[in-house]
Amino acid sequence: MKRKLDFKTEVRRVARRAQEASRPLARLSTAEKNKALLAMAESLEKNREELIKENRKDLAEGERAHLSSSLMDRLRLTPSVIRGMAEGLREVARLPDPVGEVVRMWKRPNGLMVGRMRIPLGVIGIIYESRPNVTADASGLCLKSGNSVILRGGSEAFHSNQAIGQILRRVLAERGLPEEAIQIFPHTEREAIREMLQLEGDIDLIIPRGGEDLIRFVTRHSKIPVIKHYKGVCHIFVDETADLEMAGRVCLNAKVQRPGVCNAMETLLVHEKVASRFLPKAARDLQKEGVELRGCSQTKKILPHIKEAREEDWSQEYLDLILSIKVVKGIEEAVEHIARYGSSHTEAIITSDYRNAQRFLREVNSSCVLVNASTRFNDGFELGLGAEIGISTSKLHAFGPMGLEELTATKFIVYGEGQIRR
Repeated sequence: MKRKLDFKTEVRRVARRAQEASRPLARLSTAEKNKALLAMAESLEKNREELIKENRKDLAEGERAHLSSSLMDRLRLTPSVIRGMAEGLREVARLPDPVGEVVRMWKRPNGLMVGRMRIPLGVIGIIYESRPNVTADASGLCLKSGNSVILRGGSEAFHSNQAIGQILRRVLAERGLPEEAIQIFPHTEREAIREMLQLEGDIDLIIPRGGEDLIRFVTRHSKIPVIKHYKGVCHIFVDETADLEMAGRVCLNAKVQRPGVCNAMETLLVHEKVASRFLPKAARDLQKEGVELRGCSQTKKILPHIKEAREEDWSQEYLDLILSIKVVKGIEEAVEHIARYGSSHTEAIITSDYRNAQRFLREVNSSCVLVNASTRFNDGFELGLGAEIGISTSKLHAFGPMGLEELTATKFIVYGEGQIRR
């Protein structure tokens, strides 16, 4: 009982400090925030060896715990990953500041000028697994959007997250900014998450990033609004009018460039009129990269050597070098398959038919829909948002990659000249 009370007291203390820091943070000028972001980027690169040293502790513990290859991939900090973290902060500094932006104004018949102004959400709690780069990405985005952030990383990345957080907080302190605006929670026990999720008056939004089990746990126990992204079952549909050489390149990239991430292709849908021409070469290229293929009965007639796909394969997020393939009669069946088995994450069509492209864009109800491009582009940095804080597959209040604007709300502002209501 004493341990539970300790958690409750400490979590509330962390949230209160974040809440207090959010007020001066919201008043910072764009210049102050940008200078801090650039200093953070420089400090991460300057302390690269320290970060890699701390990350090695996590990697060693991950190997002892037999973490999966996809989790180990997300956990590892390399010089290029650290450069990417720093560049992400610089990119956020280059982006327009959303705070204080008036997104619309209109005049009422009584002369009142009514508008909507972007404001910070307040305090954002982020619960995540494996990915220490999230610590820098989330801190940068929350700083620029005027939000305090409470970061609760997983035990597998404890040393890495603490090291990154200390560097970022040190920069804030050196610049006379509220360092409590970035809180790295010191406990990894699940009980601490439960307590954090009860603080609806102190934390304004929860964003979980990790496996489906974590996200469902957070959603089930939270009294605070949650941005959800359960899994990424991403599809590519190769239409009958597709440039098959281009389709092969795109599909290969979408599956093998980084298979352990949520925007990697998990199911390939192929129009029956091009399946016999497209699949043999595509299969060879994929298998050359170590991809295990699982196909429907029609696919197996073309590729008899591959495994037969089972019903559960169509809704599976493999996060590995495994791909399901289904031959479909046309765009209508492809769209129906995605609606039934997809996760509202990312889908693409490869086609030369403008009408089919437009139909796919309109009818596929996912957070990012692409024409003639890899699913791997559903990423905040690739879409020009800067570093993203996550990808939402729920529609309230954001859908898709969450950049700066998605970390703000709008309030109504009204200019009058003495009007009274009658």
